Amino acid sequence: MDNRCLDEWFDPVSHSIDYLIGIQSQIASKVVVEDDYGPLTTIAGADCAFFDDSIICGIVVLDYMTLNVIERIHVIRKVRFPYISTFLSFREGGAIAAALAELESLPDMLMFDGCGINHPRRVGLASHVGAVLDIPTIGVAKNILCGNAHVPESVGDAKPLFFKGEQIGWLVKPTGRSKPIVVAPGHRVSVKGSLEIVKHCLVSHKLPEPTRLAHLYVNKVKNELKSEIKSVTNGR
Repeated sequence: MDNRCLDEWFDPVSHSIDYLIGIQSQIASKVVVEDDYGPLTTIAGADCAFFDDSIICGIVVLDYMTLNVIERIHVIRKVRFPYISTFLSFREGGAIAAALAELESLPDMLMFDGCGINHPRRVGLASHVGAVLDIPTIGVAKNILCGNAHVPESVGDAKPLFFKGEQIGWLVKPTGRSKPIVVAPGHRVSVKGSLEIVKHCLVSHKLPEPTRLAHLYVNKVKNELKSEIKSVTNGR
């Protein structure tokens, strides 16, 4: 990306749809859907939670082979952007970038609770953050945002997800009781590579360990924050 201030990529001066689409178009043009990363020794999951007017972003870094936790970090910021479908990156991206800056070292791969190129304009949260910061990313979503695919029926089975004649990801059956999850490349990862990495991170839950643990972590922080505020209020 160019030298534009990061805030403009994540916190645009205008919230008009046309302006936002223009930014997304610039970012989408920089997204690389090829395997462009070195040996994977660490992988991290990122997730966000909301409380009042604050956004909590948590990142959990794991050893790639063992999936043991190496580091956890979170940041709390004021929400700067409203929820608008297909523009989630402007709501969460800045907090994620801020949390990444607090890590001792960047992970070799970052996994998101959100979309990658499986987005109407090919720039879901994983692709947006990945291209702006130029880091390898994968998106793992719970629902299809765009495209069509056959539904996998067997555990571990994956079916291609297509949109406008192009494969943009996979539907994956993680456990016997779970609905399929949607796996897609974000940036500097291929469609095939994203599936292989997510499958490696699926243990015995619906979500792969990086995003599952990040989800648990941010909600733990959120609950602790709520308890602190309640204690202060009751102590008055």
